[in-house]
Amino acid sequence: MLTVAVLISGTGSNLRALLEAASEPGFPARVIAVGADRQADGFVHAEHYGIPTFMVPFEEFETREDWGRELLAHLDVWAPDLVILSGLMRLLPAAVVEAWSPRMLNTHPAYLPEFPGAHGVRDALAAGVSETGASVIVVDNGVDTGPILAQERVPVLPDDTEHTLHERIKPVERRLLIDAVRRVASGELDLTQTA
Repeated sequence: MLTVAVLISGTGSNLRALLEAASEPGFPARVIAVGADRQADGFVHAEHYGIPTFMVPFEEFETREDWGRELLAHLDVWAPDLVILSGLMRLLPAAVVEAWSPRMLNTHPAYLPEFPGAHGVRDALAAGVSETGASVIVVDNGVDTGPILAQERVPVLPDDTEHTLHERIKPVERRLLIDAVRRVASGELDLTQTA
């Protein structure tokens, strides 16, 4: 059984979907801990499923590296097989990435390498494209530059706002993430071959 730790910053909608999938009989992975860089609304999903939580508040540390060391210490306690960034709105220090890659995955609301960064949906709309998408990647030390594990196109509708487009991307993102975790857990996807 693949063990997973999930790191969040916000509402945890991807986390909720993963917890729902993991509660189904036969799903080959389970979430063992949920962490955040702040008090995150998404902790309610972990609590609902009885999953332990931890918080490493970024603002309590003098440097990103100090914060990263504390985050690593928490991850080491749980020793998951896989770490998933699920809306963690914080760039990880290189030491954290190096400790976990390629066993660290992230979702992104764009068809990478198009529109990387914190505002992928807004950037797609500003560019006037007819389609964008969702991606699941291995985390590296760049900004959304790691190896792509899965992605799917999502059309941009003429009357889309950032909110409406993002709401249509989210279900695709969730499905891709759950499938990627399933493929890693089953051995169908070997993360050591992605580098």
